[in-house]
Amino acid sequence: MFARTSRLLLRPGWLEDSQALAQALGDESVVRNLARVPWPYGERDALAWLTRDRDPNLPDFLIFSRTLGAPRLVGGCGIGRDAEGGLKLGYWIARPYWGLGFATEAARGVMRIARATGLSGITAGHFLDNPASGNVLRKIGFRPTGQILTRYSIGRAADVACAIFEQGEEEDMPRNLHLDLYSDARPLAA
Repeated sequence: MFARTSRLLLRPGWLEDSQALAQALGDESVVRNLARVPWPYGERDALAWLTRDRDPNLPDFLIFSRTLGAPRLVGGCGIGRDAEGGLKLGYWIARPYWGLGFATEAARGVMRIARATGLSGITAGHFLDNPASGNVLRKIGFRPTGQILTRYSIGRAADVACAIFEQGEEEDMPRNLHLDLYSDARPLAA
């Protein structure tokens, strides 16, 4: 599955993305905000992520900017399963693209796909020392549960306090997002 928003292309990661992915996640300030990404992060890690088994029913994308020239890898966003089998939204943005609204735009797109495919009960979380991620969750209609849990961060090699959010109702989600969905890449060439 592929999706296109006003500024972004969301598509599965391909082996050809390994170098760009390693470069984007080769920044400790990005990795420290993620629970399951090792530090340091290299091309071998990128290849392992790109070739892992995926649930075809869950949206799981790399994010590419489609403005100002050739698409550039700016991050990742998707829904995965936690250790208990629950659905979790996750996202990251490479540091040169922080503050541009890409995380919000991509996460809105992924949540639209989730709703269109019948996924519900999605949760998310952010480390307390990354309040910008909490702002993204609020903007896309997630609500804080009031729970603060400790999550292990592989990149930090430490337990970190994490605020837990739950999926809001569809009417909580802003409607000003245009999203095109494609089952293949042919329409994206335009």
